[in-house]
Amino acid sequence: MNIDNKIKQAEEVEVLAAIYGEDWITESENSYNIKIVENSLEVILYVTMTPGYPAESSPKYELSAPWMDRKVKAKLYTDLEEVYQQNLGESIIYQWVEKIREVLQNMGTPKTVDAINKVVEKINISKVTLNCPEITHGQVITDRKSTFQGHAARVHSVEDVNTVLDKLKENKKILNATHNMYAYRIEKNTKSGVTMVQDCDDDGESHAGSRMLHLLQILEQRNVVVVVSRWYGGIQLGPDRFRHINNATRQVLDEAGFLTKK
Repeated sequence: MNIDNKIKQAEEVEVLAAIYGEDWITESENSYNIKIVENSLEVILYVTMTPGYPAESSPKYELSAPWMDRKVKAKLYTDLEEVYQQNLGESIIYQWVEKIREVLQNMGTPKTVDAINKVVEKINISKVTLNCPEITHGQVITDRKSTFQGHAARVHSVEDVNTVLDKLKENKKILNATHNMYAYRIEKNTKSGVTMVQDCDDDGESHAGSRMLHLLQILEQRNVVVVVSRWYGGIQLGPDRFRHINNATRQVLDEAGFLTKK
């Protein structure tokens, strides 16, 4: 580690511990979490100071806010990235914490958030029809307190995909997962021939959705959607998390009978 980075990291930790007191917790060497509470809304920011931080790179980080809508969370991740880009080479964790605090302050009271979530939930449930495709739930993969589980279904339209997603979110545990990333591929017959409709969503786990979609392509999957739920356990997994996501994807495809031997 660059000696200047090491000195700056030590100074930053000392300052943050003084500012946030009991809300600043040391998980392990170079790994910390900060509890941010505004209007009774709570977000936990997990950070790991990398050897190149702050001069060459940003810290690794995760957000834990199970109550937060995934689109709001995705926007928050984008906001934090913008803060980092505006302060390249500088200590950034304080700015991140205060940006999260600002977002929470603008969200209103828990009653308002609860009311919005209940309306959204009712709308989502109303869209789930009796014709929801059968969903297969894969085995649970656990590593350092993080848990991964895959879900797969046969789909023939984007409407089917949305129905599967809504059906899964009726399960409170899945709804409250840190990330619910997904990918799908649907074969469509058109006048000009066969086309493939495909898309993915990271749900805050950067690059996870595109990796899942790439795996579906390699496995030549058609008319299928796969969702991988991750419950973050507070310890950074690094690249291992992508291995678990891929394994959860392949395992649930196999269990659902979508993989055929050639």
